[in-house]
Amino acid sequence: MAVNPLNPSPVSLAPLPAGPLSARDVMRDAPVIPVIVLHDPAQAVPLARALVAGGIRMLEVTLRTPQALACIEAIAREVPEAVAGAGTVRSAADARAAAAAGARFMVSPGYTQAVGRAARDLGLALLPGVATGSEIMAAQDDGFAELKFFPALQAGGAAMLKAWQGPFGEVRFCPTGGVHAGNAAELLALQNVACVGGSWLTPADALASGDWARISRLAAEASALARG
Repeated sequence: MAVNPLNPSPVSLAPLPAGPLSARDVMRDAPVIPVIVLHDPAQAVPLARALVAGGIRMLEVTLRTPQALACIEAIAREVPEAVAGAGTVRSAADARAAAAAGARFMVSPGYTQAVGRAARDLGLALLPGVATGSEIMAAQDDGFAELKFFPALQAGGAAMLKAWQGPFGEVRFCPTGGVHAGNAAELLALQNVACVGGSWLTPADALASGDWARISRLAAEASALARG
């Protein structure tokens, strides 16, 4: 159990499955996967602890900065109750580097067979990014049915997800891109949405000032969101 510093009651975190995680394990753990951009490895551990204290432990650290892998490594080593993941995985080399740093899941902005093969070879859960029906079908052909819808709002948002429910009823999505506290509930209410991804849990100003209590509060609010 993690303790939210703003609430003395412990936040209950269900035990994770033994062994490698599946994409469904990652998506169903909490309503929100934080999309994290870190420039300073010194922020990684206190940030991870603050998110876990609010009930969010699946942490997508994007490979958008030179420091990202060091941040993943620090979280994996020092915050065992968190689950470090890598975002913006665009190649097999990215996947191998993320795995070596200790990532337990990966998220990609799109999908290629090379990334899919690398994820399977490494035994890591992958949420491939899709924005069209053809991309969904390509990912399904390779065995992926839990997908990141990206960029969600720009590519049609809730209306597009509702349209996909008919032909792709077995697929579960994590809409990411333009998702925030004000529209997350609408997306989470959809039958084919397992979780959402967003950066609002880790505001840049809170990171800069080390306002971990604020981040814990945002995580607690996110972990309490209802799902359809």
